[in-house]
Amino acid sequence: MNIDLNADLGEGCASDAELLTLVSSANIACGFHAGDAQTMLASVREALKNGVAIGAHPSFPDRENFGRTAMTLPAETVYAQTLYQIGALSAMARAEGGVMRHVKPHGMLYNQAAKDPQLADAIAKAVHACDPALILVGLAGSELIRAGERFGLVTRQEVFADRGYQADGSLVPRSQPGALIEDEEQSLAQTLGMVETGRVKSLTGEWANVVAQTVCIHGDGEHALAFARRLRAAFDERRIAIVA
Repeated sequence: MNIDLNADLGEGCASDAELLTLVSSANIACGFHAGDAQTMLASVREALKNGVAIGAHPSFPDRENFGRTAMTLPAETVYAQTLYQIGALSAMARAEGGVMRHVKPHGMLYNQAAKDPQLADAIAKAVHACDPALILVGLAGSELIRAGERFGLVTRQEVFADRGYQADGSLVPRSQPGALIEDEEQSLAQTLGMVETGRVKSLTGEWANVVAQTVCIHGDGEHALAFARRLRAAFDERRIAIVA
């Protein structure tokens, strides 16, 4: 059994270099919520050094609130902004002798696109326009995955180690209690359950079905590095190979 282990990087956190020795895919911030040209290039170089798949992590233009502000923008604006961000990272990867492999939207852009087909289509259209070979990463079972399929993209369905789930398989909004799982044991059990059984227990007790093709570890979490090591060890024990 294989699983992709991804982390959001280039967001100004101290543990990026160490995380890149543990994950198989890196989602690199493209300047709209965090990062800048220098951090993007440094992250690309570090990912290539570690044999980690490079991906773009585009966002709404919202540095003040780390890309977590809800926005209602015209589809054409989202298309242009997404294309701008992923194009920049793709150029950097190419300049360093690498290739950008995937795109995973960040924060509120990701969460809104999980439920809004028009927004999801604008993102998928930009990804396809940049390179039809790119993989689109989105929340398992979401509109973003369906949009990727509509545009003929390969998709990768994502689950979260440290996020609470609702009964419909969507994430608990960060503004609500239970959105973040602080307990490492609970995170570990939830992740292994999603990968091995394709199910996750919601906050209200119901079981939701999920397709777990990639697991996200948040690079900005206080204990991200320690948890990544524990998760890798647990996957190794169960002979689950970590590959992009």
